[in-house]
Amino acid sequence: MVGEKPFWETKSLTEMTQAEWESLCDGCGRCCIYILHNDETGDVFETDVGCKLFDAKARRCTDYENRSKRVPDCVRLTPQNAKSLTWMPKTCAYRRLANDQDLPDWHPLITGDKESVARAGVAVSPDLIPEDEIDDDLLESRITKTR
Repeated sequence: MVGEKPFWETKSLTEMTQAEWESLCDGCGRCCIYILHNDETGDVFETDVGCKLFDAKARRCTDYENRSKRVPDCVRLTPQNAKSLTWMPKTCAYRRLANDQDLPDWHPLITGDKESVARAGVAVSPDLIPEDEIDDDLLESRITKTR
């Protein structure tokens, strides 16, 4: 129908179907990289180290259905926790909608193009280091950005 608003503007996160919920993911991959937290300052840092299940070139989990079993500390994003996961990037559609913000102009649901996230400079580098190829003691040396 012409003029009908898209689902993300008319439904809350809890009202969305599973397919609608999944389509909110822009495919940036920034939730699949190692994030470091400074407990004293509250600062959050991104690294260039990715989860062992993350395919950085495709920007997708290689075993999405079983990720929680294979990576026990993988955080499952839900409508209930989307607002409280402040380590998620500010560009994340789930976080934005949970905080009553619009989707960014480059989001694939707006552009119709899944590569728009990469062109906008929001996607992770395809050259991430898999977590099983680096010692945890070296994570601080892999910081690429402060959130």
